[in-house]
Amino acid sequence: MGRITRRELINLVGAVGVVATLGGLAYGLPALDRSLPSQRAVSSAEPYQVGAGVSVVPPPGATIDVTETRPGENEGTVLFRLGPVRYAIAVRPFRGDLDAAASGLRERITNTAGYQVTGAQLAVSTGGGLAGVQGGYTAPGRGGRYAVFVADGLTIEVTISGNDLDLGRTLPQIEASTRTLRHDGKGR
Repeated sequence: MGRITRRELINLVGAVGVVATLGGLAYGLPALDRSLPSQRAVSSAEPYQVGAGVSVVPPPGATIDVTETRPGENEGTVLFRLGPVRYAIAVRPFRGDLDAAASGLRERITNTAGYQVTGAQLAVSTGGGLAGVQGGYTAPGRGGRYAVFVADGLTIEVTISGNDLDLGRTLPQIEASTRTLRHDGKGR
């Protein structure tokens, strides 16, 4: 076996350094990610900016799931949690009327295995002047509500889900929060 030259030794040390760095990233970043909380407390005293100029006042005691929340200038999503109950709001660009938006949301709900829309849709409005429709749905071991609004080329979809006991306990707070939805016409 021959001698290792200085140049080969430098290359070997560099290669080991690259492998060590990649290993650190591959194992270190996921460990760091797991150590950070996925939920953060949010104030119910001021509006939360969902995206595209849409805001909502969170219900008291809600936390934000940062893994599912993506605010943005032209669209956005937020996932609030009240214990095991999920309260999600999604804002997206949309070309169509309220009936088309409601039909699209109902279709996405029923396309999920085991989910079905229940009862009639009812008119709903917010304190900020948004008019929409709301309804209910069921899933294995869970119940849910949905509402959809259309404003200035946006669809604002609200979905709420949880087991019947938890949902019944938190629904009044969530409905009060949903009534605070506003679109300020900015952000688009």
